[in-house]
Amino acid sequence: MSDLEKFRKETRAWLEANCPESMRQPIRSDDDACWGGRKWVFKSEDQRIWLERMAERGWTAPDWPKEYGGGGLSKEETKILREEMARIKARPPLNSFGIWMIGPAILKFGSEKLKRQHLPPIVRGEIRWCQGYSEPGAGSDLAGLQTRAEDKGDHFIVNGHKIWTSYADKADWMFCLVRTDPNAKKQLGISLVLFDMTTPGVTTRPIKLISGSSPFCETFLENVRVEKDQVVGEVNQGWTIAKYLLTHEREMIGGMGRTAAGQKTLSQMAVDAIGLENGRLSDDLLRAAVARWEIDAKAFELTAERVLDESKAGQGVGNTSAMLKYYGTELNKRRYELLMALYGSDAMVWEGAASNEGALPRAWARTKANSIEGGTSEVQLNVISKNILGLPS
Repeated sequence: MSDLEKFRKETRAWLEANCPESMRQPIRSDDDACWGGRKWVFKSEDQRIWLERMAERGWTAPDWPKEYGGGGLSKEETKILREEMARIKARPPLNSFGIWMIGPAILKFGSEKLKRQHLPPIVRGEIRWCQGYSEPGAGSDLAGLQTRAEDKGDHFIVNGHKIWTSYADKADWMFCLVRTDPNAKKQLGISLVLFDMTTPGVTTRPIKLISGSSPFCETFLENVRVEKDQVVGEVNQGWTIAKYLLTHEREMIGGMGRTAAGQKTLSQMAVDAIGLENGRLSDDLLRAAVARWEIDAKAFELTAERVLDESKAGQGVGNTSAMLKYYGTELNKRRYELLMALYGSDAMVWEGAASNEGALPRAWARTKANSIEGGTSEVQLNVISKNILGLPS
């Protein structure tokens, strides 16, 4: 038996013994996902147990170094862990911008102090992060940001206004782009800083969406003190880190096009909605549309897997993240358009227990925002055209 076969056997046995049965059920809403943090209230004892058990092994961030709380797994072992979790339909133990975004940036660019301060609590789910990038006048043109950080010797004083800050009202810390040199050229003079959301001068205000939920916030920064040892990388070199972070954000958002572990597939939901006739979906047109989606989703899944392997091998993601973000979010929009068609008029019920308070139409409405956040689909197509296909501007 090879080392990887042995690891798979041991991992399978451990997951079977330690993943609670309720954590193998489909995720029905955002409330079923565990985000962690100081304000988090576990929805069940099983949710708490599952996070603690996985975090103890470092498997919430399986490929991070053990010295910072991670699992220390190789890329092959990490893939096996994902496969074995999918086999039993295990839910992710932790959803975290810390793991998906700022953690990799701290690993690559951060000081040893920052790594030891921030990475272990991220792995354990103790701190929830939010991203302070977009501003009212700087969205797709992120380099135009105007939030200022004034040098005060051993610290900065930050003033500005961030918008579309996902879950800022629930987060404990923010990673934030600020302008530390107002006289430098547009992409220069920007730094990436970290600060606690309880710091005096930080206030948030949720933005109500058509879906009825408020994942986005405005964040106001008024004379916020940020210590200089909370700068990721070098002062005035934040744009390089920002671009690196954007590739991770776009890859993360693009992942919405894949069916998550524990969720029913589109085909399974189609059977639930319209039933079978002679072993096939009873509606010919919808059957063809669902089949096309499943084929495209599988191709996307394999492409994302290849890109992940290349990234782990040191090739990076780079402009490919634009492709993943564009196709993944458009695929997710198609998925929900099909679900709306499958359930017909029942899919348009926005209130009441029978419709789970309109979970389906609200999720359908939310998919439109996925193709805007992290860079619009049009911006991604421009990146693909110019930097991947090499077409003239």
